[in-house]
Amino acid sequence: MLGAAKFGLDFVIACPEGYQPAREIVAWARQDAAKTGASIEVVRDPQEAARGAQVLYTDVWASMGQEEEKAAREAAFRGYQINGRLLSMAAPDSIVLHCLPAHRGEEITDEVMEGKHSAVFDEAENRLHVQKAIMALIMRGAEKNESR
Repeated sequence: MLGAAKFGLDFVIACPEGYQPAREIVAWARQDAAKTGASIEVVRDPQEAARGAQVLYTDVWASMGQEEEKAAREAAFRGYQINGRLLSMAAPDSIVLHCLPAHRGEEITDEVMEGKHSAVFDEAENRLHVQKAIMALIMRGAEKNESR
């Protein structure tokens, strides 16, 4: 959301009640958006967010450390799955992203994740290269410290 605001991109997040971004963060993004011509919206309806979207992005509903909330989160996010029906509301040339690992059948269907709009695995590959670069920097720093 903050990146979209800085770069002048329209951004819509669909989330259930109680899972919306912090008000301060939304306000901060909207301040930047006012300078760049972007728009920042927080909505409850995933169909509203998907309508005409260039990019659909999702993540797991319960991350590591949130295992105790898994059932409540599944109930809250049940209607927020990226599936063929939701994807059909997006722009014809839209792409779908997920940072992985995915819980297939929960936040995203196999049909979408393996489909022609998916850039999920390209995203994962890009993350791999960034993580390798970080490791190389850390290792270089460790070597410099050892030589002292």
